[in-house]
Amino acid sequence: MWLFTILYKSIEDGQNESGGRRRTLAGFAAWVLAGAAFVSGFDAVAKDGLATGGLSFRDFATPDKGASFSGGHSDRVGGPNQVPSRVLAIEADKGLARIRFDSIRVSVALPLGWAATEDWERGVAYSGDRRYRVIVWRVDFAFEGVKDAEHYAATKSGTIRARRPQIQTQVRRLGDGSFLIAYENAPPAQGDGGSPRVVFDLLTANPRNAKEGVLLTLGVPASDAERGLSLLALIRDKMEISW
Repeated sequence: MWLFTILYKSIEDGQNESGGRRRTLAGFAAWVLAGAAFVSGFDAVAKDGLATGGLSFRDFATPDKGASFSGGHSDRVGGPNQVPSRVLAIEADKGLARIRFDSIRVSVALPLGWAATEDWERGVAYSGDRRYRVIVWRVDFAFEGVKDAEHYAATKSGTIRARRPQIQTQVRRLGDGSFLIAYENAPPAQGDGGSPRVVFDLLTANPRNAKEGVLLTLGVPASDAERGLSLLALIRDKMEISW
């Protein structure tokens, strides 16, 4: 079985817990430590909100007409019980594929050349070279021991700082009410080629039920931090959540 790099090891660990329970907030904290790096200019970017910076999916895509999302390429990503995610549409002129993560009832757009799989609780996507990685999952705030999205963001970042003081976290509330979290100052994970990483969390609360939300996590090389934020904006803008 192919193993994820440390950055995404929680995908496997979460499925090995007794009773198949999801990872708790403390588990999320341990997972994030493996993949973060310093985010230059985060304050300025966050104050302006997430923006594409003039980039489009074509700037991140490999023009393969959607071939990478076929079942034959699903070995690029995966873990226990992973299955290929459903392709809703290929928009080659825009450099994107629309993917449905049926298990969590979330649709996203991803650059061509990527691959996407899912298990019973989350969707996973990787770029062809595995340098860019995405996880989308549902969050039950009551299960995590917090009252709402803001409490979750603050508790998660605080837990990480308490466990590893060298890790710095930054949390910003965006204009649409979502929360953007950046994780800083951690060494690269195994398989990252010695290059530091940056990880962003984008947490969106259910507008009809403040006790649940969706977490979109994007990890990229630290040298691509600004491009990563642009890609996060692109994915966020086309993400459709069935609450």
